[in-house]
This record gives sequence, structure tokens and C-alpha cells, in this order.
Amino acid sequence: MLRSDPMSHILVVDDDPHLREVVRYALARQGHQVREAQNGAEALRMHAASPADLIVLDVVMPELDGIDTCRELRKTSRVPVVFLSSRDEELDRVLGLELGGDDYLTKPFSTRELVARIKAVLRRATPEPAPADKPRSLAVNGLRLDLDEHRAWGGDHEVVLTVTEFSLLRVLMGRPGKVYTRDELVEHAYGDHHHISERTLDSHVRRIRQKYREIGLDPVETVHGLGYRLRQG
Repeated sequence: MLRSDPMSHILVVDDDPHLREVVRYALARQGHQVREAQNGAEALRMHAASPADLIVLDVVMPELDGIDTCRELRKTSRVPVVFLSSRDEELDRVLGLELGGDDYLTKPFSTRELVARIKAVLRRATPEPAPADKPRSLAVNGLRLDLDEHRAWGGDHEVVLTVTEFSLLRVLMGRPGKVYTRDELVEHAYGDHHHISERTLDSHVRRIRQKYREIGLDPVETVHGLGYRLRQG
């Protein structure tokens, strides 16, 4: 579970030392602790030794690129990942998200936008305080979410979801059978995060369905022309 205090430990991974310096400065001004890695292999070693709360990960790097680094991370970790890339190709964006990235930002970008996106991802990853009598789990049709630990199950199987996937499924499980438009899902799951395209949202939902199909379940239904809903029964 991620820290609930406002200071987070962020690992910035990019082969450009100037970009790392700029990002470090912007994040440090927000009170975050920042470490730097110059390639994916170094980032994996650093995260294994001292796990980060979030990783800012460049896609194009020597030795081990961001896509392969994320693929390795997702074998053992659900740490939030925000991709950076100099390539504005939709295929790269979708691939990064389907491998388990939580957001994707194209270079050049403003540090203000990067900080805002990181804030949004960290907020989704941190359980909100709740009254003692408010349920801290959701259970619907064999699915269960632990809202404090950010853990998900289908039947007796634990399903490892990214921060964004967890948030989307939480919204759908909140009202089984209700059809959510893509705009409604973005509003409820992302809050003030207004940079999500329909293709990006579809990638996250497709990833959720794939993970549950691997254990014999298919809880999310596409309602063509409208959006998505959680199946009833």
C-alpha cells in the first residue's frame, strides 16, 4: 500500500540528464523525494532495493527501454507508472498502457502538466479516509476489492490490477448493471484528470477484462455505442 502522507518517493528514469534534472526540480518543489536512473536496468535494481511510490519512465532508452522495463516491473510490482515518450504514435501509447502503465505523456511537455498527472495517479493510489462505519471493501458477483490495500479478487484468485484499473473497476462495481459512458468513467475514476482519450480508456478496460478472463471470469460488458457496465449475475 502506498504512503498516505503528501510526500511520495518518485523514481525518474530517462537517459537525458537535463530532463531528469528538470523533472526532479519540479517534483521536489511539491515536496516529493526524487531519485534518478539513466536506464531501465538501473531503475529495476533501484526499485527492488527501495520501492518507489511512482515511477516516471521514458519509453526510448538504451540497454532496457521503458516498455520492457514496465513488463519486468509488472511481474512483481503494481507500482504506478507514468510513461514519457518522444514518439506520439498511438500504437506506442496503447502498448504502454496495456502493459500496465497508468498514464502516458508525450515530449515535449510542461512540467506543470506532468506534476498534475502524477498528483492524479498518486491520489487514485492512496485510499481515501472514511468513517469507521463505512465499508472498506466491495463484493459483487464473485468479485471483491479491498479499498484500503488496493487488492482485487475474482473468486479465490487474486487479480493484480494497476492503480488505474482498480479505480475503473471500483466505479463499475459501485453500481452493477448501470451503463457508464466513457466520459462518466473518466469523471468518476480520474477526478480532475481531463487528459484521457477514449482509446486510452478502452485500453485500460480491455486490460481488466483480459486479467479476469485468465481466471475464467468476464465481469465487464461493453454496451456498444454507450460505454461499459458490470455484468449482473
